[in-house]
Amino acid sequence: MIQRLLVANRGEIARRIFATCRTLGITTIAVHSDADAGAPFVAGADLAVRLPGNTPAETYLRIDLVLDAARGAGADAVHPGYGFLAENADFAAAVTDAGLTWVGPPAKAIAAMGDKMAAKALLADAGVPMLPTWTEADQVTGFPVLVKAAAGGGGRGMRVVRDAAGLAEAVAG
Repeated sequence: MIQRLLVANRGEIARRIFATCRTLGITTIAVHSDADAGAPFVAGADLAVRLPGNTPAETYLRIDLVLDAARGAGADAVHPGYGFLAENADFAAAVTDAGLTWVGPPAKAIAAMGDKMAAKALLADAGVPMLPTWTEADQVTGFPVLVKAAAGGGGRGMRVVRDAAGLAEAVAG
């Protein structure tokens, strides 16, 4: 069983994970940038480790610093939260390679799901029912359609298109 969990994230997500850990008797460890030192999620953890710097690139996105914090605080597990490194297969692999428990999908699954088109093909090959996919506007056979970027975006790039007139603009966007 996990005894000490480092949450490699901040804000409300970290606070929710900490609350769950409290009910399970798991010691929580927050990591924080200098800018977030006084934030409620830091106060809500049992332990807090400073990641020197202010920006996410200097702190939360630094796999080496997060792993150093986990080792230094005696964590036996790491939860990525959501965003930041949560969908980073290299981070998941680095955590397990460091001998820590990764609380999330295996690195191989994260890598497979990183490319939306490849992920959809993988699921279709496994027999999961799929809606049709078109990669060119002239292939679309009916409306409405959902235009979705094949990589990244976190859902912000999705656009519902109800007729052919709006398709080119949605794809460009």
